[in-house]
Amino acid sequence: MDRLFLIVGAIGAVVFVIRWIAIQRNHDRGVGRIPDAEITAAATALGLIPVTEIDAKSAMAPDPTAEAVKAAIKDGSWEEGARFLADAGRDWQERDRRSSLLADEAVKDDGWLLAWRTARPGDADAALVHARSLVYLAWEIRGSAMARNTTREQFAGFHRVLDQAREAFAAAQAEAGDDPCPYLAELPLAMGLGYTNERFSALWAEVEKRDPHHLAAHRSALQYWCAKWQGSHELAEEFGRAAAAKGEPGQLLSAVLLDAYFEYEIAHDDLAPGTYYSRPEIVAATDAALADIAAAHAADPHDRRIPPVRHLVGSFLYWQNRYAEALEQFRAADGYAGTPPWSYYTDPAGEYVKVRDYCAAQVRRAARG
Repeated sequence: MDRLFLIVGAIGAVVFVIRWIAIQRNHDRGVGRIPDAEITAAATALGLIPVTEIDAKSAMAPDPTAEAVKAAIKDGSWEEGARFLADAGRDWQERDRRSSLLADEAVKDDGWLLAWRTARPGDADAALVHARSLVYLAWEIRGSAMARNTTREQFAGFHRVLDQAREAFAAAQAEAGDDPCPYLAELPLAMGLGYTNERFSALWAEVEKRDPHHLAAHRSALQYWCAKWQGSHELAEEFGRAAAAKGEPGQLLSAVLLDAYFEYEIAHDDLAPGTYYSRPEIVAATDAALADIAAAHAADPHDRRIPPVRHLVGSFLYWQNRYAEALEQFRAADGYAGTPPWSYYTDPAGEYVKVRDYCAAQVRRAARG
């Protein structure tokens, strides 16, 4: 999922200048502009992590177990990678995360994956990692530039590898059984190859019948339904509302509707973000997401799905002038900015810190009366 948001974030980077201007407007409203020195002092007083120490590529702290596995497979131990994925068992959220991590490593060096597939022909886990790695490789070939700045050779390589990925997913799905991962991992491929709405819906049906509440799958599918891919703002919002409605507290599906609202806002240059995000229905959706986060945290404080949702919710709260609540979310996920909305900017860490520290200054002012 992190890899998907890096892809769509790079494409969305063109909105950076527009949103930077909008943020400055937001900073200037209400009580008036807060001097930079006061903002810096507030961040320092509250012990917030300096911008120079923000990890702009990750959404949260690294997983020590995953880091050890990455080191092992770099040394050629495919067995460690196979064990790592197998240990996820039937936890489909974790299986999705682990297969994505392994696929990402295979893009850098696939020698260990080739050894795994040779040693265990027909292995369903290896097939999943292989198919997923081809999608990631295709996006590496294409690059993150706008279409007009992407060469014919890049596009040709992109589509050639995606065609290979399509065949690889068919092979992985043949061995899938009730595992949704070979289907949900195909969702970015559907964007890249421009699946029709009907074809995508058939793919989504395979995901949903295996795991109807899979957060990463829903957030990925939401991207397809956006106007920038194969849908529309109306279809994206409809999908987001349906996801939020069927989610139980702690499943974090409320974030899918926030994704839809966010995608709408960045696609419209003429919107005033502070006004847009303060619409009653968006405030209500934000409140629902806060309750969702609280339930998920109570169930498992270390749930790795939570930090990215905190960042998104915190940004909504910021636009709604709910600075104390926003700061609470940012402090709980501080140190990382490799997730939406920040990953849509050319300087994720700088953008995150700008918003976080402004909230800190507002909170400090309020405390002083």
